Amino acid sequence: VVCLVAYHIFFMLFVWSYWKTIFTLPMNPSKEFHLSYSDKESLEREPRGESQQEVLRRAAKDLPIYTRTMSGAIRYCDRCHLVKPDRCHHCSVCDKCILKMDHHCPWVNNCVGFSNYKFFLLFLAYSLLYCLFIAATDLQYFIKFWTNGLPDTQAKFHIMFLFFAAAMFSVSLSSLFGYHCWLVSKNKSTLEVFRAPIFRHRTDKNGFSLGFSKNLRQVFGDEKKYWLLPVFSSLGDGCSFPTCLVNQDPEQASTPGGLNSTSKSENHLFPAKPLRDSQSHLLTDAPSWPETAAKADKGKVGMSNPALTMENET
Repeated sequence: VVCLVAYHIFFMLFVWSYWKTIFTLPMNPSKEFHLSYSDKESLEREPRGESQQEVLRRAAKDLPIYTRTMSGAIRYCDRCHLVKPDRCHHCSVCDKCILKMDHHCPWVNNCVGFSNYKFFLLFLAYSLLYCLFIAATDLQYFIKFWTNGLPDTQAKFHIMFLFFAAAMFSVSLSSLFGYHCWLVSKNKSTLEVFRAPIFRHRTDKNGFSLGFSKNLRQVFGDEKKYWLLPVFSSLGDGCSFPTCLVNQDPEQASTPGGLNSTSKSENHLFPAKPLRDSQSHLLTDAPSWPETAAKADKGKVGMSNPALTMENET
């Protein structure tokens, strides 16, 4: 009875999380990141170079964008005609820009991103537990198979196949699940591991990491009762994220203590603005910037070096 109850609990949670991973539509950037009709016309009219960057800087002026392309230009998708939010990438399979895209998974025939990353993690966890449970309960019969302790029927080959299948899937799933647990602890995506995010000041592979506890809460939410259930509880809207910049952006105003902005001896938490309420509280224990500096900075969001050229990124 205990084995039957445990089996069906693991099976139901596995199917539930798998279903949510498959049928949860990936989230796309909101309308505020799409270029207006006039901006699209201006971008098509202007030759490539500084003139196009000026159009993009004007469009991204009030957007919470802090990452750039490898050349330092504003990230723009010429297929979706939008300014890419931080951690957003264009999926060549879905032909759409996906918020906080991790990868396109053929096993679920869907993009894994902000909207279903928690479901994907739970799917890996419950499928691993499901396979381990099957392998553990089948082990005694598998041993009897090799010691000739089973009746000579076709069922003995089913037992052998079931154990090998469950054991092999357990090995592969444990490595994949462990890898994604490490990604969550560092607040990284698979794409960001292969190409570290580039901020205006420089490349920073840990730019979005706020510490293990806060990184975990970004994916699973604040209410622990929902952590183990395949219901959406991630923080934020997928378009803006708190950042922890190792070195202060040289374009920003001076620090509250009047220190020079080029100081590199201390770590600074710098929240991307505007952050939604569901994510802003992750930075409540960090030093905040004065309102005068915030106002001076507001007009500089989305600015980049005039000498840099635009670089499309898909």
